[in-house]
Amino acid sequence: MNRKTIIITAAVTVVVIAGGIWIFGTSKAQNKVEFVTEPAKTATVSNSITATGTIEPVTEVQVGTQVSGIIDKIYVDYNSVVKKGEVIAEMDKVTLLSDLQSAQATYDGAKAEYDYQKKLYERNRKLHEKQLISDTDYEENLYNYRRAESTYEQSKAELSKAERNLSYATITSPIDGIVTSKDVEEGQTVASGFETPTLFNIAADLTKMQVVADVDEADIAGVKDSAKVTFTVDAYPDDIFTGKVYQIRLGSTNSSSSSSSTSTTSESVVTYEVVITADNPDLKLKPRLTANVTIYTNVRENVLTVPSKALRFTPEESLIGKRTVTDCDSPHKVWTMDATGFTAHPVETGINDGTNTEIISGLEEGTQVVTETVLKGSLPSAEVSQGESERSPFMPGPPDRNKKNKNKTEE
Repeated sequence: MNRKTIIITAAVTVVVIAGGIWIFGTSKAQNKVEFVTEPAKTATVSNSITATGTIEPVTEVQVGTQVSGIIDKIYVDYNSVVKKGEVIAEMDKVTLLSDLQSAQATYDGAKAEYDYQKKLYERNRKLHEKQLISDTDYEENLYNYRRAESTYEQSKAELSKAERNLSYATITSPIDGIVTSKDVEEGQTVASGFETPTLFNIAADLTKMQVVADVDEADIAGVKDSAKVTFTVDAYPDDIFTGKVYQIRLGSTNSSSSSSSTSTTSESVVTYEVVITADNPDLKLKPRLTANVTIYTNVRENVLTVPSKALRFTPEESLIGKRTVTDCDSPHKVWTMDATGFTAHPVETGINDGTNTEIISGLEEGTQVVTETVLKGSLPSAEVSQGESERSPFMPGPPDRNKKNKNKTEE
């Protein structure tokens, strides 16, 4: 490298250094540190838990039948409004009528035999008291009377059963309400065995609904009766429905969940059902909709609050300049500022919702508290929050920039 090249290189270096100093100094001069303040104000602070539940009618009855047979007629459909005692379906009655006639004939024969044996017994009892018939004849007559009486009572029960089965063939609504489900059609055969088949579901009043939410065992301790609840459904994402806790069911539900498809171990998740009542005047809430529930476990209304970030703010010596700092010994404190410096105020805090924190004591409403530091300037990216620093022009830049500067220097 000759002397001329050395001189040129040195000159370029001096120019680059001088330009960097000018840019850096100008940036700092143009940048300005600002401290954001917000007033302490009265508001509502709350804690809550979330859960998922299913919307159900408050009263819903499953209507079935206790006899087997063919559905002959159906008088209602989905969404039909019914009254208590109204006939909603009928089953084929031919077989049931035959059973009733057979039971009636058996009953009539048993009753005739019973009446005959009763009269014979009463007559022989009087003769036996006068010792006009033997003990053997009297005892035999007594035996026949008791046997006829037993047969008569049995036939009476069978007749009553046949009459009741025939009445079951006429299916009526047990409540006033609306049909929410119809599980049979005309001509379908239903078999009543160990379990009564369900034919219809009838809801009493769809303007009053309930949400049955599954609350995790870790959150159930915070749920209280009559607690405020809000929830949403996917059908109306912009609507927020309100309700309150009506019942916390003591019976828990265990479910197993595996963390990996290849793992053989599983974790047992314990949840409790929480029943939430909600008004439904517009009938927007439909049975079996999924609800995303928020249960408020602690609500503090009309209390003094400050932004939670105000409790995390601390004046940085590198940013406050010549301002003074008057600190205090307290685990919880907020800062105020004036033209001369910053002053810490010890406060007693209550609950927080992640955004705002309740202030129990140590502060007055309207007091401006410092929440954060903002660095503003004329450069495109000059706005920097507390904790960030501006970039020096002498720090290594992106690879393309370094390569460009190198080529320029070599020229």
